[in-house]
Amino acid sequence: MVRTTRTLAHCDVISGYAQPCRMPRGILKGQFPNKCNQFRGHAPAIPDRQPVPSQALIMQTRVICVRKVVFLIDRNLRAVLGIVLFLIAFSIVPSVHAISVVATVTVGTSPQSLAYDSGKGEVFVANYVSNSVSVIDHTTNMVVATVNVGSGPQGVAYDSSKGMVFVANSLSNTVSVIHDTTNTVVATVNVGNLPDGVAYDSSKSEVFVANYLSDSVSVISISSLTKDKVVATVRVGISPIGVVYDSGKGEVFVANLGSGTVSVIRDTNNVVVATVNVGTSPIGVAYDHGKAEVFVANNGANSVSVIRDTNNVVVATVKVGSSPQGVAYDFGKGEVFVASYGSNSVSVIHDTNNRVVATVNVGTSPQGVAYDHGKGEVFVANSGSDTVSVISDS
Repeated sequence: MVRTTRTLAHCDVISGYAQPCRMPRGILKGQFPNKCNQFRGHAPAIPDRQPVPSQALIMQTRVICVRKVVFLIDRNLRAVLGIVLFLIAFSIVPSVHAISVVATVTVGTSPQSLAYDSGKGEVFVANYVSNSVSVIDHTTNMVVATVNVGSGPQGVAYDSSKGMVFVANSLSNTVSVIHDTTNTVVATVNVGNLPDGVAYDSSKSEVFVANYLSDSVSVISISSLTKDKVVATVRVGISPIGVVYDSGKGEVFVANLGSGTVSVIRDTNNVVVATVNVGTSPIGVAYDHGKAEVFVANNGANSVSVIRDTNNVVVATVKVGSSPQGVAYDFGKGEVFVASYGSNSVSVIHDTNNRVVATVNVGTSPQGVAYDHGKGEVFVANSGSDTVSVISDS
């Protein structure tokens, strides 16, 4: 008979995997007890044999083996899970594309706001100190006309149905109406005290004008221009300044700088149906029809509030540059461009995750922003440098 010093088959651990128990070669079954085969009776004495491990020790050995296997499996699973989560996170991050200034256009003194005229492929810029509007051809990025308007022009809006541009003259308390075929003023409408923001409501063929010192919004009907009349005046919050039309809901959102709120006006009856608290000193507003959201630039909070128009609730707050003012939605890329007056830059927010994906340096003290979908470009009015920066979103 073969002698051996190994008296009990045991659990070997090789590379972390438990191996099945095996009888030593040359030992006949039943000669001594082991943990793989039960033996009833007494085992014969075997020279040089080590003490038989207790049942507790055997169980402890099994536990150690199992723990090592579980550890390796757990470690591998965690590694795989980490890779999966990384790939998921990477897949939802919007791809970064080239965003840069491709042209700088000199306009009048202290440009404030802009509007893109899709019918003519032109951009209208309100020059506050020059009391004029510069007309830029987007194919050449050159000023092709200068139109004299009232005193202190601020907000601008384009009426696509009539081919007219509405300009709020803050120091004249009027709105100048420019026909884009001749670039001449065809009408002047009296509104409230210190008018600022302007928005065109395509469904009602009306223009909404925020009157900063009157705490109201004037509603101008396009058909009544020859009569020089406002068809409605809506009371809103304190110091209304920015206005935007939400085509999805048929509502007008008004940023009240003094109240830190946004008033929501239903255009069917010109009544305020909701008031939304946002950040400090809201100014610019833009409607994102791709997400059914309204972006509000909070000048005093260096942030942008995102309002969902289905329930008029703020769903996100995005930190941007210093003293944000103008806002524009680029539906070609699903991005929102925010002019940061104090940073001399434009923050670009992607609307899929409401995060800033780029920051573009522009001129001094940028204020107004307008999106030109015909060229895939964004125009920024730099009030401190009397220029307009043209940003390509491609």
